[in-house]
Amino acid sequence: MNKKDIYEHLADIYLDASSKKKKNKSAKLYPKIFKNLFFISIAIIFFLTTLLIFMSSGNKNKYVFSNLQGDKPISSELTLVIQPDIVKINFHFDPVKEEIYSVNLNGLDLVKFKALGFSVRKANYQDKIILKVEFTNTFNEKSEIYLNDIPAYKWRDYKIGFGEFKDINDWSSILSLAFIVEEGNTKQKRGMVYLDNIRFLR
Repeated sequence: MNKKDIYEHLADIYLDASSKKKKNKSAKLYPKIFKNLFFISIAIIFFLTTLLIFMSSGNKNKYVFSNLQGDKPISSELTLVIQPDIVKINFHFDPVKEEIYSVNLNGLDLVKFKALGFSVRKANYQDKIILKVEFTNTFNEKSEIYLNDIPAYKWRDYKIGFGEFKDINDWSSILSLAFIVEEGNTKQKRGMVYLDNIRFLR
């Protein structure tokens, strides 16, 4: 065997040994990587599950609404939101005598509810507005109350018990809820009233 053959033989032995080392290293390395990825995935899933459970339990039956001026949101324990968006009653008494925002409740059963909640404000500080709030049921019973302290430039949140609507005896089939601005109940002939977060409370 000459020197060339000896060198080639040694080179083969070296290359074979180095390839075996690489295989052993990779065989030891890959299980560690997969094990680490597995534990990281379990940790991420556990974290997300805990976060979702926390958020759902914290927000159960809780609604948060914002207002026009960016004040602190109003937070209330609610059961049924009728109109979560801001509504404008834009009145101009020429020739009409009243301006109405009406919510069609289609015979809604409100027996399990106790109060009406909503936020209100007017646009004109100088105007004096009395707002009529009226319920009507499918048995032609109608009852209203009047609110005469409507603020301007800031929201006021009202919670009015159903007992205040004394002419409604049956709350099992409510036809409509109306917010009414009448000509005789305003100082100005034109203006605007804003309503927000109209809801029913237990």
